[in-house]
Amino acid sequence: MKNVLLLLTCWAFVACGSTAVDDSEFSIISKFNSTWNIYEELVHNSDGSITNYALPWGGLVGSVKERNMSVDWSKYESIRFDFAEPTKVPTQIMVSDKVKTWGKAGITSLTCYFDGQNVTSIDEVALQASDTTVITVKSVYLSPGNVVWEATPIWEGNCEQGNWEKGFVIKPENFTTAYEGDKLEIVFTTAKSNPNVTFWLLKTIYNGTDSTLEGNASELNDWGCATMGKEATSYRIVLTAHDIEMLREKGAFINGYYNNITQCNLLKKGSAQDVEE
Repeated sequence: MKNVLLLLTCWAFVACGSTAVDDSEFSIISKFNSTWNIYEELVHNSDGSITNYALPWGGLVGSVKERNMSVDWSKYESIRFDFAEPTKVPTQIMVSDKVKTWGKAGITSLTCYFDGQNVTSIDEVALQASDTTVITVKSVYLSPGNVVWEATPIWEGNCEQGNWEKGFVIKPENFTTAYEGDKLEIVFTTAKSNPNVTFWLLKTIYNGTDSTLEGNASELNDWGCATMGKEATSYRIVLTAHDIEMLREKGAFINGYYNNITQCNLLKKGSAQDVEE
C-alpha cells in the first residue's frame, strides 16, 4: 500500500510539475536583468519576483533576443505584467519602441496588446515608471494569439495632425453594425521630420463632447491621450457597451500630436486560427 501511495504521490508531483513547465513556456520574467538608468536598482527575489527601485522614465529592461538575434512575436497577442501591489505612479510598457501601453496608478496588472503592429523583430521590452517609486513584478507573460480580426473601413483620408492642428469625425452611421467587444482601429504613421518631436499622441472622444472612449481608459494619460511608439503603425480600442451607445449617437472625433492618419477600421472577430508552436 505504501508503494502505491508513493507512486501516486510521485505521479501527482510530476503532473503538477509538467503544468508549471507548460505555464512557464510563456513566462519571460527571467529575461529582465537590467535597467535603462544606471542609478536604478533591481532585486531578484527568492520567489521569482523582481523589485525595481525605479526612477522617472528609467526602465526595468528585458532583452528577448535569441542567439543575439531579434525575435518574432507575431504569434502572440500581448504581453502582461502582474504586480505584487497596486502601482503608486503611472507606468508604461514599451516593446522595442514599436508598441506602447500606458497604465494609470493603482493597477495590479498591465497588458500591452500587439494589435496591428509589426512585431516580427523585437529586441527588448521595458517597464517604465513616470516617477520615483518601487514596483515589484510578480510575473511577465506572453499570451498566444488565436483570433482573426476582420476589418471594415469606416474612414479613409489623409489627416496630418501636426501639433494638434487637425482632426476628423467618424459619423454615427459608421457604428450601426458595431457591438461590444469589437475594435476601433486607427491606421497611421508617426511624423518624424521634426527632430524636436520625441513623443506621439492620439486622442479619441465622442464627437461634440469632452469625454474619451471607455475602451482604452486605463491606457490614457492625465490629458486623455494614448502614447504611440515611434515606429507604431496602428492603434486599436476595444469598444465597451457604453462606447457603442455613444458612438451610434454622436460618432467619434479623433485628433492627436504628430500622427498622419490614413484609415480607420471597425474590427470584428472572425474564425479562430491555429497558433504555430
